[in-house]
Amino acid sequence: MSAETSGVATYSGMYGAIDGWWNQIEAYLPLFGPAAWIVVQVTILSILLSWACGLICALAKTSGYKIFQYPAEFYLWFIRGTPLLTQIFLVYFGLPQLGIRLDPFSAGVIALGVNGGAYVAEIIRGGLLSIPKGQRESSVALGMTYWQTMRRIILPQVVRVIIPPMTNDAATTLKNTSLLSTITIMELMLQTQIIVNSTFQPFEFYILVSMIYLAMTTVLMVGMRWAERRHAIAY
Repeated sequence: MSAETSGVATYSGMYGAIDGWWNQIEAYLPLFGPAAWIVVQVTILSILLSWACGLICALAKTSGYKIFQYPAEFYLWFIRGTPLLTQIFLVYFGLPQLGIRLDPFSAGVIALGVNGGAYVAEIIRGGLLSIPKGQRESSVALGMTYWQTMRRIILPQVVRVIIPPMTNDAATTLKNTSLLSTITIMELMLQTQIIVNSTFQPFEFYILVSMIYLAMTTVLMVGMRWAERRHAIAY
């Protein structure tokens, strides 16, 4: 066999392998659309909840009042010191023993949001500490209250500082949605596991779901980078 013939055969074999791989997964592609949409919904709601929890915790920890600081420190200590999977199980399986029953979607959003809030709190706290104390002292001299100072002077500057680390946290939240397959949320990972169990083709479908997660994470990070540039210009 000549080198030219061998090259043609190799190319044909590679094309045939790719075509065969595509034919194997093409029939299952429609199932990934609804699963990806669930991931998007969970991610958005979890990020919003984590921002709310993080802001409250950061303000409590930097307030100077122990009645607020101690609960905030306990929250950070517990959430950052225990696995996310344990927290998901605690919300979904543990709360019903206290009479609080949540559907898998709500439990997943709460678990991811509360978990992310602990890390967002430290990001915001770092941003608050980066603002010179002289600005707070000047606002007090002008007769502004604590909340007026935060809303009008401190927090607008903090936003500019914290967007880059918040981008990484948002991407982590998106990827952590894969853990919600353990409480039967039909997101991408659970859908992939079901398909793999029926086709016995783990390599093809795990590669596919990895590409979907990669695309979604890329879109999220591009959006956050745009927000970072926008705020950099605004100030």
